[in-house]
Amino acid sequence: MAPSTLDLFMLTFNCAKKFIDVGVFATHLNAAFRNNATGLPEIVAFSLQEVAPLSYSFIGGYFLSPYLTRFEEALNLAATRYISQSTLNDERDHVSEDDTVSAKATAPTPVRPYTLVRTRNVGMTAIMLFVRNPESILRVQEAEVGFGAAEMGNKGAVALRVLYEGITTDGGKKETELTFVATHLAAMEWNLPRRNANWAAIMRGLTFENPEDILHPNKNKPSTAAPTGGDDQREGSGDEGVHLLHDEHHAQTLALQERLQEISVFKPSSHLFVGGDLNYRISTTSPPPMATFPSLDPDSEHHYSRFFVLDQLTRERLAGRTLHGLSEAEVKFPPTYKYNVLPPDGTRLEVDGVEEVPWVFAPHRYPSWTDRILFLDVPSWTKATPQKVDVKSYDAFPVVRSSDHRAVFLRAVVPLLTEEELARPSSEASAAGAVDPRLVLPVAIDPEAWERRAAARRKEVFVGWSMFLWSTRQGALVLATLLAVGAGAWWLSQ
Repeated sequence: MAPSTLDLFMLTFNCAKKFIDVGVFATHLNAAFRNNATGLPEIVAFSLQEVAPLSYSFIGGYFLSPYLTRFEEALNLAATRYISQSTLNDERDHVSEDDTVSAKATAPTPVRPYTLVRTRNVGMTAIMLFVRNPESILRVQEAEVGFGAAEMGNKGAVALRVLYEGITTDGGKKETELTFVATHLAAMEWNLPRRNANWAAIMRGLTFENPEDILHPNKNKPSTAAPTGGDDQREGSGDEGVHLLHDEHHAQTLALQERLQEISVFKPSSHLFVGGDLNYRISTTSPPPMATFPSLDPDSEHHYSRFFVLDQLTRERLAGRTLHGLSEAEVKFPPTYKYNVLPPDGTRLEVDGVEEVPWVFAPHRYPSWTDRILFLDVPSWTKATPQKVDVKSYDAFPVVRSSDHRAVFLRAVVPLLTEEELARPSSEASAAGAVDPRLVLPVAIDPEAWERRAAARRKEVFVGWSMFLWSTRQGALVLATLLAVGAGAWWLSQ
C-alpha cells in the first residue's frame, strides 16, 4: 500500500516594501501550481520579507493588512483559474467540439479554494498559512524572534506550527505536525558571520512556548513549606544516597532538555520547513568595476550554474555552521537577487498574458541565490516504511516590477507520520546526536526568549508610531489635526 502523504507548497518572496500586482502574482502562482503537479496543494505557506514599510510593519494591524490581503487575493485567484482551466479541459475531453463553447459558458465559478489559517509577522517579516480544508487543521502555535537593531524585527523570524489531519490511502485519518519558519537574515556580502549568528538566534529564541514556564514551573505560584522529617525520609545514606541524588538530578535534567527540544524549531515529532531571504551570497566583497557576472545563456562559459559553487549557504550548511541538519533540493534556477528593472521601451513582450519584465543585474551587488527554502527530512530512525520528503519542484518566479528579488517556491509531497512514528530513539542519541538537531540541539534555548521579545515589541510600537507620525503623509495629517484641535481647545478656553 502506498504511504499516506500531504501535498505542500511553500513560497518565499522579498516584497521590497511595495504592494504586489495581484493579477501578475496570481499568474505566476498558477504556473507554479502546474509545475510537475496534477492538482492544487493541500497546504500553502508564504514567507514574506520587507512586506511593508518599516513603520507600518512595526505598528501592524490596520496598517499592514492591505499588503497581506493582496497575497490572499492572488492565491485564491490563481487557484480559481487553475480549477476553471482544469474543469474546462475535462469538459473538452467529454464534450463534442460543437458543444465546447456552451460548456465554457455554463461552467460554474468555484468558491474561494483556500482558507487563511493564520497570519503572523515580526516586523517586516510575515508568514501566511492557507489550507484547502480548514477542518484539517487541529492546532496552531506561533513563535517569533527579532535580531535586528535592539532585537527588533527589522530582521527576524516568525513561525507557525500546525497539527494537520489528513486522509490516508485507505480512507482513514492520520495526524502529522508541520513547522514553517519565515525569516530574513542580515544583508551585505561581508556580513556572513552575522547571518550565521542570526540563525543561531533562531535556534535559541524561536520557541513555541515560554521556556521559563518549563524551567521554573512554580515561579508564579505560591510556595509551599518544605516537608520536614528526619533522615528516614530519604532512602539510603552515604554513597548510596549520593548516587540516588545524582540519578534523580540527571533524570530531571534530561526531562527538561526534552521539553525544551519540543518547543524549539527542532521538535523531533514535527516536519520543518524554513524559507526566506537568507541573504547568503557568492562573495564576501562587493563586485569591482567590470566584474564577471552570471549569464542566463546556457552556452556561455559564465552560465549561472558555474557560479553556484561559490554559494555561501551551501558551504556554511555543509560545514555545520548554519541551517543545521536541513536539506535543500538541487538549485537549478538563476540567482534571485539583485535585479534592476528597466523602464518600458515601447515594446511589450508577454508570457502567459503577463508582461515579460526587462531587467539587468544590479552592478553593485554580485548576483546571488539569497532566497531559499530548506527542509528537515524524515529521520533515519523512523519505524515506519522508509519515506522521505519528495520534492516535486523547486524553482523561481520570473522577475516582477515591484521587487529586486525573484520569488522562490517549493512543491513537496510530505509523508503523514504521527508523533509516535517520528519519536526519537534513545539508543541512537549518542551516535547521531552530533548530526541530527532533533536529538541534540546545536545551541541552548534562551530561557528569557519571550521576555526579550516582549521588550523588543514595545520598542517596535514606539519606533513605528514615531516614524509614522514624522515621516509619512498620513502621519503629518494626524499631527496637523492634533495641533488644530489643541489650538482650538486653547482658544475656546480663553
